[in-house]
Amino acid sequence: MILVDVDSVQMFRPDRALFEDVSVTISTGDRMGIVGINGTGKSTLLRVIAGRTDPEGGTVTRGSGVRLSMLDQQDDLPVGTVLEAVRFGDAGADGGSGDGAGADGVTWEAEAVLTRLGMGDKFDRPTTALSGGEKKRVALARALVMPSDLLILDEPTNHLDLDGIAWLEEYLAAYRGGLLLVTHDRHVLDRVTTRMLELDRGSSHVHDGNYDSYLEAKAGRAEAAADADAIRRNLARSELEWLRRGAKARTSKPKYRVEAAKALIAEKSEGPARPADLHLEFPTHRLGDVVIELHGVDAVAPNGARILDGVDLLLDPRERLGIVGPNGAGKTTLLDLMAKRTEPVGGSVQWGSTVQLGYYRQLGAGLDPTARVREVIAGPDRKPDWTDARLLESFWFDKDAQWAQIETLSGGERRRLELLTVLASKPNVLLLDEPTNDLDLETLRSLEDFLEDWPGAVVVVSHDRAFLERVVADALILDGTGSATRWPGGFNAWDEHRRSQAAASAPSAKKSKQKSKNAAKTESGGQAVGAPAKGGSKKSGSKMAGGRSSSTVSHLMRQADKDIARLTKKRDRLTDDLVAAGTDHEAIAAAGEALAVVESELAEVEERWLELAEEQEG
Repeated sequence: MILVDVDSVQMFRPDRALFEDVSVTISTGDRMGIVGINGTGKSTLLRVIAGRTDPEGGTVTRGSGVRLSMLDQQDDLPVGTVLEAVRFGDAGADGGSGDGAGADGVTWEAEAVLTRLGMGDKFDRPTTALSGGEKKRVALARALVMPSDLLILDEPTNHLDLDGIAWLEEYLAAYRGGLLLVTHDRHVLDRVTTRMLELDRGSSHVHDGNYDSYLEAKAGRAEAAADADAIRRNLARSELEWLRRGAKARTSKPKYRVEAAKALIAEKSEGPARPADLHLEFPTHRLGDVVIELHGVDAVAPNGARILDGVDLLLDPRERLGIVGPNGAGKTTLLDLMAKRTEPVGGSVQWGSTVQLGYYRQLGAGLDPTARVREVIAGPDRKPDWTDARLLESFWFDKDAQWAQIETLSGGERRRLELLTVLASKPNVLLLDEPTNDLDLETLRSLEDFLEDWPGAVVVVSHDRAFLERVVADALILDGTGSATRWPGGFNAWDEHRRSQAAASAPSAKKSKQKSKNAAKTESGGQAVGAPAKGGSKKSGSKMAGGRSSSTVSHLMRQADKDIARLTKKRDRLTDDLVAAGTDHEAIAAAGEALAVVESELAEVEERWLELAEEQEG
């Protein structure tokens, strides 16, 4: 059954086209992911398809009687309780019947979905008393409960914890209607989608298959385009050479062909929308041995509940720490304490004298909507100059975007600008609170590359599994009861452990809560932060056996990998030189001497890598 047909739809910004000539048909069972860099119009297209925004060109035709349900980034909740907001959502506004969502028969479904999304203890709370993240979870629950043939979701994983995301992934994979999805969560996108729609500088491309196959096809298209461009240029050069070799009498006649060949040679293909990587170079002051230390820290939530209880934590100069846990467990509170935005109710926080903090907050920086992008990056105390322009260009704000007002930017573009302002402050300790929310997938991949080689300490709160897998070396697990457990090996090690524990657990095998907690930490290598290692001190609890944190060891292993690759390439080149030397004894001697030096260096690096691997495992 055809649910919606989009034909030649167009939308514009004041300075450019968002997209032109977008045509796609969504049928029952289609699960389409929409991707593209920030500012290409993904959210706008969703609203056009849902009928919340009229297209400026083209048509959108919905099937007769088709019911739509949408999670919009701009959703507002009605006044009332949480449960009422979900049960009595206005389905009629999006083409639904309006009566199903308010029936008593769906109360159980509303309660079940809210519980899965971490709102099970807030059924009777007024919607006006909710935090921003809680409102988003209620809006998502309302969209899922509302009867629909076509489900449209804009960044549904924002503000969900790991268990909530895992449940949503399963829910969407089993959904039988049509699905339109914009998300930065690569695991969800790859698992759920059957088709992909890419928006790229006004044009669109449809791919049949999931996110993984789409990436393969996109790489293939880019390679084919580069080959075709090279062939075209070579043919133009050949023709130009032939024309120039001809008789003088003939050169005047094909003059237009000479000019055409020159134009073809000079012409540049459109290429990717952005350079492959972020070219950010910020001088970073060296950190001393003392970075940030938490000693016996206690903290309470606004409702008075204790969310951090006697937490001890020592950060390493090469820290790569991910903080994970359920919503409300105190993750943002912990970052606020490290960032000097709040004080503990018990214990102390200490900062090294060399620490320069950069804090990227989940709630954003509250940018002036009337300010221009170039003014924001320059700050209030000076006028923008060429250094600001170069910095903005390095973070994919072109000349037109630099003059744009903040209110004209997409949500993702604003978040990218906020991230740049943090990096431009030249910190050596980065605190990142949900940095992947609203950023496009290209920005995320480049940010991961940037953080991998960045010389400072990084502490990140995130529910993005792909981001955590790539960036962090250790995980700090907050369980919601006030305790914190440092887990060497990062998110993957902890996630594999908890999954195996869940699969193996049985009621008859359960012990008391405290005994189970201590056993899990001892058997798997996890250790309560602040609890002394056996025979050691509290400080040694955040270090490995060799005295270095796993973050530092992981960094040294990555550096050793790069050295091995560099020296291997150099060895192969010298070997080729040795063969090419033939009977030239001087060249043979020089190449042989250099080759011996490189082979010795390579052996040393390989030995260092093996030692680091043993330290990481032990």
